[in-house]
Amino acid sequence: MTDFPGVPTGPRDGRRLRVLAAMSGGVDSAVAAARAAEAGHDVTGVHLALSANPQSFRTGARGCCTIEDSRDARRAADVIGIPFYVWDLAERFREDVVEDFIAEYEAGRTPNPCLRCNEKIKFAALLDKAIALGFDAVCTGHYATIVERADGSRELHRASDLAKDQSYVLGVLDERQLAHAMFPLGDTLTTKDEIRAEAERRDLAVAKKPDSHDICFIADGDTQGFLAQHLGTAEGDIVDEDGHRLGTHEGAYGFTIGQRKGLRIGHPAPDGKPRYVLDISPVDNTVTVGPAEALDVAALTAIKPRWCGAPPAGPGTYTAQLRAHGGETEVMAERIGETGLRVTFTEPVRGVAPGQAIVLYDDTRVVGSATIAATERAQAVAS
Repeated sequence: MTDFPGVPTGPRDGRRLRVLAAMSGGVDSAVAAARAAEAGHDVTGVHLALSANPQSFRTGARGCCTIEDSRDARRAADVIGIPFYVWDLAERFREDVVEDFIAEYEAGRTPNPCLRCNEKIKFAALLDKAIALGFDAVCTGHYATIVERADGSRELHRASDLAKDQSYVLGVLDERQLAHAMFPLGDTLTTKDEIRAEAERRDLAVAKKPDSHDICFIADGDTQGFLAQHLGTAEGDIVDEDGHRLGTHEGAYGFTIGQRKGLRIGHPAPDGKPRYVLDISPVDNTVTVGPAEALDVAALTAIKPRWCGAPPAGPGTYTAQLRAHGGETEVMAERIGETGLRVTFTEPVRGVAPGQAIVLYDDTRVVGSATIAATERAQAVAS
């Protein structure tokens, strides 16, 4: 029996764990399932069918929910020597991820569908079903670490290899979900090439399969076209900070805060500098653009906080991450009642949009996640 870091050889009472391994059809989840099985657990593989018509999802071995992916996952399970099933969660995925994505853009916000999928599908719908069937844990190929404290509680931490860390999209997990989560890859200081080499040693055919990067339910990668198909087109104005009309667009949902390219204004700003999207107003279908410095955000309010353990007792200093592949910035954060969060940045930050998630960290520990509701511009605060 091999004891990999991040893969317990058994729960606290010493018995063998029944583990449900979510197998996307990619190399990470396949190696994670293999490590859990080699550590001595009773592992069952499951692939989540997330579309009623999987052929409408991405093809070319780039996704996590296509017919190709389910076949790759099945072949990997056969090599590992574990039972394998396909579970149909297409309806739940459509309601909780796809429809949420469309509604958020329609409201002028910028959602993260991968984060929502982790919250609603992999660690809610899947975990609930797993527990009902008698499984002890759900295993995934995410790069994150779980630390068990002396009192038996569990903490979510960044992966040992910060370059591959995925704790940002797992910041929505609560204490109950962490109690049943297993991330066999999180503690390993190995490169992706070494993970692929391990897959090859294990004779897993997914060893050379490309990673998935885009949104799985947008087949051609054209987010604006996907939104237009579902929301239609509606001509509106592009204006400057003074309300002067600079151009038109076919739908405010096609823009994101901080966007520079594709504005189609047609003429430069008076100072000759680039202009960026500063605000999106779905009420009057207006997009406001302006200079880069107008993007500086000094503070924000967030809603729907989810805490990875006990919520903070009072104001505190943390670091915050604002996007999946972004860096950290120092903040002061304070809860507003039970459903709000006030965050002040030590230094202004850019590209912050309502709908995004902000994840708070105490060193490497994930404190919790919340959805950005509103931002305060540094220029406005200064004036």
